[in-house]
Amino acid sequence: MFRSILVSVAVVALSIVPRVIVLEEGFLPQNNMKIPVGSLQAKGITEAQFNQVMDRVEAIYAPEIKARGARLVVRRLWTNDTVNASAQRVGNDYVLNMYGGLARHASVTQDGMALVVCHEMGHHIGGAPKYDGGSDWASNEGQSDYFANLKCLRRMFAGRAADEFTRGKGDDTGPRAACEAAWQSTADRDLCVRGAMAGMSVSSLLAELGGDPMPRFDTPDPEEVAETRDYHPAAQCRLDTYVAGSICGRAVGDQVDELDAAKGTCTAAGGQTAGLRPRCWYQPVAPAAVEPPAEAPVVQRAHPKTTPALASSLKNPELWLGL
Repeated sequence: MFRSILVSVAVVALSIVPRVIVLEEGFLPQNNMKIPVGSLQAKGITEAQFNQVMDRVEAIYAPEIKARGARLVVRRLWTNDTVNASAQRVGNDYVLNMYGGLARHASVTQDGMALVVCHEMGHHIGGAPKYDGGSDWASNEGQSDYFANLKCLRRMFAGRAADEFTRGKGDDTGPRAACEAAWQSTADRDLCVRGAMAGMSVSSLLAELGGDPMPRFDTPDPEEVAETRDYHPAAQCRLDTYVAGSICGRAVGDQVDELDAAKGTCTAAGGQTAGLRPRCWYQPVAPAAVEPPAEAPVVQRAHPKTTPALASSLKNPELWLGL
């Protein structure tokens, strides 16, 4: 897990600058791959294409983060050869570190880069489950993946600015069948397939770096965890998560929640059967048991002969709502 805590304390003219704590969450596990500008390995997207993706995420999310009383900072680190991306909280800044090394990898399309930036945005606003049982600021890795396709990519791909983004050219038969079953309109189905294919475009890179088998749409990860895992899932599990986010029928406007992982998402408890977070990293929280109210003592009273209580209650809207 690519995660660090940097603490800096400076003393200037006998004045102590307040401590700055930086927490960083990475898209990929820590790795040593480097792809500098001009490298023979630089077969991904161009700097102009990279900037088009960053322009899009800023246009969508900068106003939203501002409304939260914070500032979105997208660091376009094109010349940096790091094959990764990361999210940071620095004071009131929601920081996305987007490295050119990752963009230059042969597996990365503009759609794939959009998924990566959405994953990093997910660390900031992706909701529960969060790292360390909710005590951290960041949504965990699986939730950031799920948020990327469930909410962020749908917005990224919705406007004309994304019409010309480069996309993967693999076989989309698998996700198309799932998307056609999940969505009614052609536009929604196409958007669903596009999100799933973006997931495939980066999942092959995840497999390469992690030494995992190449992921496939027809071989979902069979593992079922006993408790939710915070760290990076295996490549197949991450692809399964991207597909789940794409086929979940919850609207973009159904907001996720910082504490309740069920809100704005697809859950079995909510009656959904498709688009649930994969069990290879997620363990649903069991609903809290509801204790029945204590029975009131029986009091014998003499009653006048009137309409039975139940029948009269059905005519009372307030009582009706409570039945």
